[in-house]
Amino acid sequence: VIQRTKTLQTRETLANDLRKLGLVAGMTVIVHSSLSSIGWVNGGPVAVVQALMDVITPEGTIVMPTHSGENSDPSTWGNPPVPEEWWSEIRNTMPAFDPQISPTRMMGKVVEVFRAYPGVTRSYHPTLSFAAWGKHAQIVTANHSLDFGLGEGSPLARIYELNGYVLLLGVSHENNTSFHLAENRMGQRRIIEEGSPILKDGQRVWEVFKNIEMDSDVFEKIGEEFEQKYKVSYGQVGIAPSRLFNQKDCVDFAQRWFEQSNT
Repeated sequence: VIQRTKTLQTRETLANDLRKLGLVAGMTVIVHSSLSSIGWVNGGPVAVVQALMDVITPEGTIVMPTHSGENSDPSTWGNPPVPEEWWSEIRNTMPAFDPQISPTRMMGKVVEVFRAYPGVTRSYHPTLSFAAWGKHAQIVTANHSLDFGLGEGSPLARIYELNGYVLLLGVSHENNTSFHLAENRMGQRRIIEEGSPILKDGQRVWEVFKNIEMDSDVFEKIGEEFEQKYKVSYGQVGIAPSRLFNQKDCVDFAQRWFEQSNT
C-alpha cells in the first residue's frame, strides 16, 4: 500500500479530495469504502472517518452499513460452514445482538471505527444494521424493521426520503447496498425466513423474521448502465477511484431495471 501511495494521505488531504468530488456540508450520504484502496493514510480508518465528518459537518448525516452476518442461523453458513451437530447449540448460546458491542463482519476497517465513534448511533437489526452520525442520525436508524431489513422499514428507505447520496470510496457498485432497496420494491422475489438472537423485553430470544432472496451478482451491470444515463461525480480520494451520486436516482433506476428484466 505504501508503494502505491505517491503522496502522504492525511485527514486534511482526504477532506480536500472529498470536497473536490462534490461532498458538501449538510449532505446526507451513505458511504461504502475500502481503506486499502485509498492508499496509506496517516491515522488509518480514524483519519478517513474524521475527514468525512469534517466535510459533512453535524448539519449533515453520514451513514454506513454495519452488517453482522454471523448473527444468523448456522444452517445457512458457508464461509465457513460448521458441523450440523453444532447448529442447535449455536442457536441456543449465540449472544444476542447488541448495537453497542456486536462487531461487523467483512465490512472493512472504516466501518468498524465509525460504528464505535462517539456520537454515532446504530439501528437495531441483528444482521443488517446501519450506523449514522449527524443531524438525521436518529431518523435514519430508528425503528429498523426485522422483516425485510433492506426494504421500506430500513435506513435505506430513510436515506431515500431525505434525498441522500451514495459515496463509493474505492469500491464498485457490487457494494452499493441501496440497490437492495430496489430489489425489495420489486415485489417479485422469493420470500425466505431467517433467524437471529435478539433482546426482547430484556430477554434473549431466537427471533425468526422474513427477508427476500437477494442477489448482488447483477449490481455491477446495473451500476454501469446507471452511470451511462445519470449524473455521477468522479474523482480520487487518496488514490481510490471514487463516485458520488444521488441515491434516489440509483434506486429508481435499479427498480425499473429489475422489473424490466423480469418481464
